Amino acid sequence: MKQIVLDTETTGLEPKQGHRIIEIGCVELINRRETKRNFHQYLNPEREIEDGAYNVHGLSNEFLSDKPRFADIAQDFIDFIKDSELIIHNAPFDVGFINSELKLMGKKWGQVEDYCKVFDTLLLAREKHPGQKNNLDALCKRYDVDNSNRDLHGALLDAEILLDVYLGMTGGQTDLSLEQIEIKKSNENENGHETNKKITKEIIIEPTKTELSKHQLLLESIQEKSGGKCIWIENEID
Repeated sequence: MKQIVLDTETTGLEPKQGHRIIEIGCVELINRRETKRNFHQYLNPEREIEDGAYNVHGLSNEFLSDKPRFADIAQDFIDFIKDSELIIHNAPFDVGFINSELKLMGKKWGQVEDYCKVFDTLLLAREKHPGQKNNLDALCKRYDVDNSNRDLHGALLDAEILLDVYLGMTGGQTDLSLEQIEIKKSNENENGHETNKKITKEIIIEPTKTELSKHQLLLESIQEKSGGKCIWIENEID
């Protein structure tokens, strides 16, 4: 199962007002294990960044002026996320911006949903923790995720933090690969058979002479009281 934890930074809050993506950060998971494959790109938005947005991420127009445009990296980005499940906190925001960028390049590019599935961790957090704060900082505290390096928002940093939060909300990271799981199961089966052999191995404990004598006296007493119908004596005679 391929999953991509994704975050973006933008020039403002609303793509319908012409705001653009200025940073994309993605972290890949395979079978809930981080692969160390990332996609990270700063982008020239070809427009001014709002002061409010700059205060959040600290990315300036000067810093982004020599960076590629979204159209320049679109194919590499699509190739990275294709056939995966995107893990996004407040997915409508990021997906809305990505779809807006794709739309600017032409209909043939379609939408994010044409390439992969989308999972919104904000909806999951609201379901698990109704009536509580469910922004990324609050979830870090709740799931003991270290976000001490998060002075400003950054797409790749936030994606890495969200990865840990997502795993915390959904049961933790899978430590074993499929191959390791099969080996583990095989070893468990072998050990299980060995254990069963030990348990079912016949152990014979011979009675002492005193125990045999007491046993004989008990059988004779039963024989007398039952009118000669003690089956254990009959079996021993046979």
